[in-house]
Amino acid sequence: MSLNVLHFKEMLLIRKAELEKILFNISSEINDINKCEIKDEGDFAAASMDSGRDYQIYLNQKKELAEIEEALKKIEEGRYGICEMCEEPIQEERLKIKPHAKYCIICREIIEKEGK
Repeated sequence: MSLNVLHFKEMLLIRKAELEKILFNISSEINDINKCEIKDEGDFAAASMDSGRDYQIYLNQKKELAEIEEALKKIEEGRYGICEMCEEPIQEERLKIKPHAKYCIICREIIEKEGK
């Protein structure tokens, strides 16, 4: 398999920059909510819900950022596009959709069935 690694590296770097901006904005919003003096129980409940939802989004985005950074490291080490489970090449079509994929489709399905 001959991957255009530079193309995937560019995709990963663009997404990394997007995620860093999103994470910065969410952090700022959470900090702003925490600084607010909320006097009404309804406002507190709404702010808590917003803060909880923002925090869950933050965690998901942070996880994706870590996976992207790991993929970029694999590119530098010459290990990009190899399934971490079966060590076979990950299909290029899969990498086009999820350039930070760790597993080929077959192994990903096995992992999902096992609930990992």
